[in-house]
Amino acid sequence: MNSQPVRVGLFATCLVDLMRPSVGFATAHLLQKAGCEVFVPERQTCCGQPAYNSGDTLDAAAIARQVIEVFEEFDYVVVPSGSCGGMIKTHYPEMFTNEPDWYHRATALAAKTYELFSFLVDVRGITEFDASFEGRVTYHDSCSGLRELGIKEQPRKLMDKVSGLILSESADTESCCGFGGLFCVKYPDISGRMVDAKADDIVASGAETLLCGDLGCLLNIAGRLKRRGESVQARHLAEVLAGMTDVPAIADGRD
Repeated sequence: MNSQPVRVGLFATCLVDLMRPSVGFATAHLLQKAGCEVFVPERQTCCGQPAYNSGDTLDAAAIARQVIEVFEEFDYVVVPSGSCGGMIKTHYPEMFTNEPDWYHRATALAAKTYELFSFLVDVRGITEFDASFEGRVTYHDSCSGLRELGIKEQPRKLMDKVSGLILSESADTESCCGFGGLFCVKYPDISGRMVDAKADDIVASGAETLLCGDLGCLLNIAGRLKRRGESVQARHLAEVLAGMTDVPAIADGRD
């Protein structure tokens, strides 16, 4: 592990802040264990993804400028969400192709922005924490993390060293859960069928717990599992790695 301290700006995300603060605390704990100085700027806001996905590019760009101004002072920006991480890393530069100064600043921020598990494994060289979790789990690969950021093996390397954890891969772990931000609002029937198929795969895996690195996916899947009466619990992997599993499992966005 690289032992040199680095200044990390933690982009907590809206869902973590409003729905699951324990993920933010777990993320900060893991970053500190990785030898980082962790900062959580009070002026941080939404990453702008809802506006961007709905076609409101003016407001999305205004939000992006705010995020860039707040976080560009840090050595790295770490996000416990493939979705928000993908927005900053992939889409911020796209928004400013016709504004050279902001394009340069957006590109510079994108270059040092990482999803949590990618940062721990790929940047800090960490594949093991002193963590334990008894039981069989399955892992859902979120679309943004997998397809935009290449997050696949990193969480599995970390899970492999968790004492007592048994990973049981589902049949189609890379398939979309049907959340997709505004997708589930615009196409609820299609979204519902997709999350039902995902729930079927999770139950068939025999896992007692669903783990993921993206809270949007977790809230969506956990809600469907609960409404179907399934006993599978849902947690962000950061909570397991940080030993913060004393909080109740995720139920859905309405609890």
